[in-house]
Amino acid sequence: MYGLLFSQVISRVPAETAHHWTLRGLRAIQAIPGATALLRRLLAPRDPAIAVRALGLEFPSPLGLAAGFDKDAVACDALGAFGFGHVEIGTVTGRPQPGNPRPRLFRLPRDRAVINRMGFNNEGSEAARRRLAARRPGTIVGVNIGKTKAVPEAEAAADYVTSAERLAPYADYLVVNVSSPNTPGLRNLQAVEHLRPLLTAVREAADRACRERRVPLLVKIAPDLADADVDAVAELALDLGLDGIIATNTTVGREGLASPAELVKETGGLSGAPLKERSLEVLRRLRARTGDRLVLISVGGVENADDVWERIRAGATLVQAYTAMIYGGPLWAHRTNRDLSRRVHGSAFRDLSSARP
Repeated sequence: MYGLLFSQVISRVPAETAHHWTLRGLRAIQAIPGATALLRRLLAPRDPAIAVRALGLEFPSPLGLAAGFDKDAVACDALGAFGFGHVEIGTVTGRPQPGNPRPRLFRLPRDRAVINRMGFNNEGSEAARRRLAARRPGTIVGVNIGKTKAVPEAEAAADYVTSAERLAPYADYLVVNVSSPNTPGLRNLQAVEHLRPLLTAVREAADRACRERRVPLLVKIAPDLADADVDAVAELALDLGLDGIIATNTTVGREGLASPAELVKETGGLSGAPLKERSLEVLRRLRARTGDRLVLISVGGVENADDVWERIRAGATLVQAYTAMIYGGPLWAHRTNRDLSRRVHGSAFRDLSSARP
């Protein structure tokens, strides 16, 4: 039914408009007393075989929603109720900003992909702090922070620190995003000489802001990094005692796409199925370099339970998706968890933890 709805109705609506409609619907669900709890009982994962312990937390499923969908923490509880084992909000910046001019979000159905050049449009870390402080526990929420566009690269660390100090007390884990292609100069921060002081400053800020517990800290990297740079980030993460790496963000590559040229030429980050191979390559490389010393969250081209299983078997602790939900509909996470449970029970392993190498 969703496939028919998508092809006949949703695909005719501008992508960003459809996105805002979806968020409004999720917020409406959260506003109805008991609605989120009912959905959680019906759709949230409950099979212990697919539960994962990581980052000091108990995840009901390895499958989470990647950052970019719920930028301002307005619908994370409803999204968790629809079946996601965790929801990563953001990217949140130190200051509110409108992002890039519209149109800035484009569907590529032939490639099961999306191009976005949103530019970290969000209401800022103070607004996110207020929302997260008011929410009730229930969904594991990661907080993804980035650089405000107006802040010079030389002052980036201070901008990240502002967000970390505000949001660390309310984050189940914190992510430093240095890999979006849509903020000028941001990816330069992935270079180890820039990344080391930035991550050190964010770690110290999170510890100052949240003294009663240690908030796990991860870094999110781009698929377009050269292999040697992936290795360098892995070594840096180990050296600094980070908790994990999220691999990968969107790509600026456009190889092998079947969509019309007028779509392919749009600038921005490409997500979805075309990212599958490179994302898996980066995951395997990180696993080879770090073993089980870091939590690896794999994202990029995850479309179904087979993809989740493949990432787990390649060394991922957790897996995230976003574009697949656009094409799969609101019950996509529930179906994927159900199919993943069947995959585990039909395997030689008792649970996902034992399936990870």
